Amino acid sequence: MALHTPLNIKERWRHSYDVFPDINRTIPFGCGATLAYNYIDLQLKNNTDHTFQILVWLDEVYLRGAITCDQKLPLHFEIFETDHRFQQQWWGGYTRHNRIWKKITHVADKTDSVELVAENHALMMYNPMLPQ
Repeated sequence: MALHTPLNIKERWRHSYDVFPDINRTIPFGCGATLAYNYIDLQLKNNTDHTFQILVWLDEVYLRGAITCDQKLPLHFEIFETDHRFQQQWWGGYTRHNRIWKKITHVADKTDSVELVAENHALMMYNPMLPQ
Protein backbone atom coordinates (compact mmCIF):
# COMPACT_ATOMS: atom_id res chain seq x y z
CA MET A 1 0.00 0.00 0.00
CA ALA A 2 2.76 2.43 0.91
CA LEU A 3 4.25 2.10 -2.57
CA HIS A 4 1.09 3.69 -3.99
CA THR A 5 1.69 6.89 -2.01
CA PRO A 6 4.37 9.60 -1.91
CA LEU A 7 5.39 8.39 1.56
CA ASN A 8 9.08 7.58 1.89
CA ILE A 9 9.94 4.04 3.03
CA LYS A 10 12.74 4.57 5.54
CA GLU A 11 13.07 0.96 6.64
CA ARG A 12 11.59 -2.25 5.27
CA TRP A 13 12.47 -5.82 6.07
CA ARG A 14 11.56 -8.32 3.39
CA HIS A 15 10.95 -12.01 3.63
CA SER A 16 14.14 -14.06 3.28
CA TYR A 17 12.13 -17.06 2.04
CA ASP A 18 9.64 -17.47 -0.79
CA VAL A 19 7.21 -19.77 0.98
CA PHE A 20 4.44 -20.28 -1.60
CA PRO A 21 3.93 -20.33 -5.40
CA ASP A 22 2.38 -17.38 -7.23
CA ILE A 23 -1.14 -18.84 -7.38
CA ASN A 24 -3.50 -16.01 -6.36
CA ARG A 25 -0.59 -13.56 -5.85
CA THR A 26 -1.83 -10.08 -6.78
CA ILE A 27 1.39 -8.10 -6.37
CA PRO A 28 4.92 -8.84 -7.61
CA PHE A 29 7.07 -11.09 -5.46
CA GLY A 30 8.97 -9.13 -2.82
CA CYS A 31 6.66 -6.09 -2.55
CA GLY A 32 5.58 -6.85 0.98
CA ALA A 33 7.29 -6.32 4.29
CA THR A 34 7.73 -8.76 7.12
CA LEU A 35 5.97 -7.95 10.33
CA ALA A 36 6.81 -9.55 13.65
CA TYR A 37 5.25 -8.31 16.88
CA ASN A 38 7.32 -5.94 18.95
CA TYR A 39 9.81 -5.15 16.18
CA ILE A 40 9.89 -2.11 13.94
CA ASP A 41 9.80 -3.81 10.55
CA LEU A 42 8.41 -1.05 8.37
CA GLN A 43 9.01 2.67 8.83
CA LEU A 44 7.38 5.34 6.67
CA LYS A 45 8.18 9.05 6.61
CA ASN A 46 5.85 11.76 5.37
CA ASN A 47 7.91 14.38 3.54
CA THR A 48 4.80 16.01 2.05
CA ASP A 49 2.47 18.78 3.28
CA HIS A 50 -0.42 16.30 3.39
CA THR A 51 -1.87 14.22 6.20
CA PHE A 52 -2.10 10.46 5.68
CA GLN A 53 -3.97 7.83 7.65
CA ILE A 54 -3.14 4.11 7.59
CA LEU A 55 -6.13 1.83 8.15
CA VAL A 56 -5.80 -1.91 8.75
CA TRP A 57 -8.63 -4.34 9.58
CA LEU A 58 -9.65 -7.98 9.45
CA ASP A 59 -12.73 -9.34 7.79
CA GLU A 60 -13.88 -12.96 7.91
CA VAL A 61 -11.10 -14.11 5.56
CA TYR A 62 -8.49 -11.41 4.85
CA LEU A 63 -6.30 -8.77 6.39
CA ARG A 64 -7.27 -5.57 4.58
CA GLY A 65 -5.87 -2.08 4.49
CA ALA A 66 -5.99 1.38 2.99
CA ILE A 67 -3.99 4.58 3.13
CA THR A 68 -6.04 7.76 2.90
CA CYS A 69 -4.94 11.36 2.35
CA ASP A 70 -6.54 14.68 3.28
CA GLN A 71 -6.46 15.74 -0.41
CA LYS A 72 -6.62 14.06 -3.79
CA LEU A 73 -3.04 13.83 -4.99
CA PRO A 74 -2.16 14.72 -8.62
CA LEU A 75 0.00 11.60 -8.86
CA HIS A 76 -0.44 8.10 -10.24
CA PHE A 77 1.72 5.21 -9.01
CA GLU A 78 2.55 2.00 -10.85
CA ILE A 79 4.58 -0.82 -9.28
CA PHE A 80 6.29 -3.32 -11.57
CA GLU A 81 9.06 -5.89 -11.54
CA THR A 82 11.99 -6.61 -13.84
CA ASP A 83 14.78 -9.17 -13.97
CA HIS A 84 12.63 -11.91 -12.44
CA ARG A 85 14.28 -15.31 -12.40
CA PHE A 86 14.45 -18.65 -10.59
CA GLN A 87 17.92 -20.04 -10.16
CA GLN A 88 18.85 -23.62 -9.25
CA GLN A 89 21.68 -23.68 -6.73
CA TRP A 90 24.59 -26.10 -6.47
CA TRP A 91 23.02 -27.68 -3.37
CA GLY A 92 19.87 -28.65 -5.29
CA GLY A 93 17.44 -25.98 -4.05
CA TYR A 94 16.20 -22.84 -5.79
CA THR A 95 16.46 -19.11 -5.23
CA ARG A 96 14.24 -16.35 -6.59
CA HIS A 97 15.36 -12.91 -7.70
CA ASN A 98 13.78 -9.71 -9.03
CA ARG A 99 13.80 -5.93 -8.90
CA ILE A 100 10.76 -3.86 -7.87
CA TRP A 101 10.29 -0.42 -9.45
CA LYS A 102 7.93 2.48 -8.77
CA LYS A 103 6.76 4.67 -11.65
CA ILE A 104 5.33 8.02 -10.59
CA THR A 105 3.26 9.97 -13.13
CA HIS A 106 2.43 13.61 -12.47
CA VAL A 107 -1.12 13.81 -13.79
CA ALA A 108 -1.08 17.51 -14.74
CA ASP A 109 1.86 17.43 -17.13
CA LYS A 110 2.10 13.65 -17.76
CA THR A 111 5.77 13.52 -16.73
CA ASP A 112 7.13 10.29 -15.29
CA SER A 113 9.90 9.30 -12.95
CA VAL A 114 10.99 5.76 -12.09
CA GLU A 115 12.81 4.65 -8.96
CA LEU A 116 14.19 1.32 -7.80
CA VAL A 117 12.31 0.21 -4.69
CA ALA A 118 13.97 -3.12 -3.89
CA GLU A 119 16.18 -5.86 -5.19
CA ASN A 120 15.04 -9.23 -3.84
CA HIS A 121 16.94 -12.48 -3.35
CA ALA A 122 15.18 -15.27 -1.47
CA LEU A 123 15.46 -18.98 -0.81
CA MET A 124 12.50 -20.86 -2.24
CA MET A 125 10.65 -23.28 0.02
CA TYR A 126 9.10 -25.16 -2.92
CA ASN A 127 10.20 -26.55 -6.27
CA PRO A 128 9.27 -24.03 -9.00
CA MET A 129 9.47 -26.57 -11.82
CA LEU A 130 6.29 -28.16 -13.17
CA PRO A 131 6.33 -31.95 -13.42
CA GLN A 132 6.58 -33.27 -16.99
